[in-house]
Amino acid sequence: MASDVRAGRSKAHRLKRLRHEGLKPVVGAAPMAENATLDCGWGRLLFAQTFPKAEPLIDALRAEGPDRRDIAFYVRNPHVLLAGAPQEVFLDPSHTFRLDLATYRASRRQPRGFLVRRLVSEADAEAINAIYARRRMVQPPADFVWSHRDDRSLVYLVAEDAATGRIIGTVTGVNHQRAFEDPEAGSSLWCLAVDPQASQPGIGEALVRRLAEHFKTHGLAYMDLSVMHDNAQAIALYEKLGFRRVSFFAVKRKNPINEALFVGPAEDAGLNPYARIIVDEARRRGIHTDILDAEGGLFRLSWGGRSIRCRESLSELTSAVALSICDDKRMTRRIVEAAGVRVPERFDANDAPALAAGLARHGALVVKVARGEQGKGVFVGLTTLPAVQDAIAAARSLCPEVLVEEQVEGDDLRLVVIDFKVVAAAVRRPPRVTGDGRSTLRALIEHQSRRRAAATGGESRIPVDAETERTLAAAGYSLDDVAPEGEIIQVRKAANLHLGGTIHDVTEEVHPALIRAAVAAARAIDIPVTGIDLMVRSHREADYAFIEANERPGLANHEPQPTAERFLDLLFPLSMPAAARAVALAPRPAEPTETSAA
Repeated sequence: MASDVRAGRSKAHRLKRLRHEGLKPVVGAAPMAENATLDCGWGRLLFAQTFPKAEPLIDALRAEGPDRRDIAFYVRNPHVLLAGAPQEVFLDPSHTFRLDLATYRASRRQPRGFLVRRLVSEADAEAINAIYARRRMVQPPADFVWSHRDDRSLVYLVAEDAATGRIIGTVTGVNHQRAFEDPEAGSSLWCLAVDPQASQPGIGEALVRRLAEHFKTHGLAYMDLSVMHDNAQAIALYEKLGFRRVSFFAVKRKNPINEALFVGPAEDAGLNPYARIIVDEARRRGIHTDILDAEGGLFRLSWGGRSIRCRESLSELTSAVALSICDDKRMTRRIVEAAGVRVPERFDANDAPALAAGLARHGALVVKVARGEQGKGVFVGLTTLPAVQDAIAAARSLCPEVLVEEQVEGDDLRLVVIDFKVVAAAVRRPPRVTGDGRSTLRALIEHQSRRRAAATGGESRIPVDAETERTLAAAGYSLDDVAPEGEIIQVRKAANLHLGGTIHDVTEEVHPALIRAAVAAARAIDIPVTGIDLMVRSHREADYAFIEANERPGLANHEPQPTAERFLDLLFPLSMPAAARAVALAPRPAEPTETSAA
């Protein structure tokens, strides 16, 4: 009896020491499942400490399913594992962090503007996948997530917007005791993802904390996670919460999903998301790609004896004349108006009485440079003559020619038109933040800007400039004010993605009249690929006003619409899958809707 007590104390002491030193117990030191794996939908977790030898673990990695990402975690001797299959597996360039749940203390601050809860519906499972898609993560089947909602090994948490009920974040947890009878009573965190368009701060932190509290109440000892070595923002969050780095390793199988992790820096490493989405689709089809200037998004595509240079979605198929029309917003207005497309009323920038009359008639005016892109030199919501004249002066410092137009109230609708068919439609909304009752608006804007930049490869950021200050002032705030909890504050008037705007797919809901207007504008300019911007009261109604045509529309951030696929169909129609090609080449109906047929 005494010997049993001493043995138990010795075992507990040994496990405590091993946890402190950051090592997993030797295989066989305690009873646990052998060769343990756990299907997570997006792939399997292979608990390497349960594999007595390297060969079975390598065989398990070889059994990885198509379009899945298996992870061998807690590999004690990665050099041995890699030596057994150097052409098939690689050492994942991630760090492992551990949170000691015995010493973890919950925060007194409660989430504001959202709540964290368990997954409760199939709609939750679909929303999780939608967030994964926006973050370019491997998606598990939605029915897998839903069917495992009560799994004793897997825990799914979601963050729900308190005002709209929309799912804006998710995290998955794994209970190691349930998964493989872990003698250390461990757990791990996976797939932390926040909707890049959510405006509330602290969503990721709240999800991590709630999962830690869940595992702590179940008597588990620690919670581990794996994070890419260069994800400084995530690492800063984990260290803030008390995680410490430990010496565990992950090994993965070489596959197309993991390619960027094991091939090393490539010539296309500097491509932005708008060029990369096209290059990736071209390579998937077997179209040869030459990166001519990664920083400028310039590349050449070659297939079947045809070679075409592109700068993102601008290709050699777009004529210099069409390019020049889009470059001059004044000419664009005239061309599309002549084609029957409705344009806003325009005013002479040098005619003060006309500007005053325009303000009296419309309530607000817009000033923008005649030549410019990405929202630079655009001033929206001008309600006084001095404000209009100041905006004109500021715009002229960027471009001598400026336009002054009526401000059309409503949403900014972007329609991507390829080969004179609308392939994607999205409402673009100006950046906004949600007050939490304790952070300044400056801090909230900086936090939201980091989230947008992380989600778009640095393409979307919210500037803190005079326009931001003017927008806040119109709402009764300054940058250093603290907004009440739950109050949503628009921080800029323009909805451009590059200036922090968000994009929301409405392709299946857009009114046919808006589709016809976008196609008519594209045909009038005679441009094969364009982004047509309309101001609409609702994307479900026919009322609109044409804003501008973009000759190089961004094809990224339009998930789930196949924008890059339709672009490659235009450039290389014979590269289309046979079934899609048959649909695309079929005779059109008598009354075409001008939407993508493929």
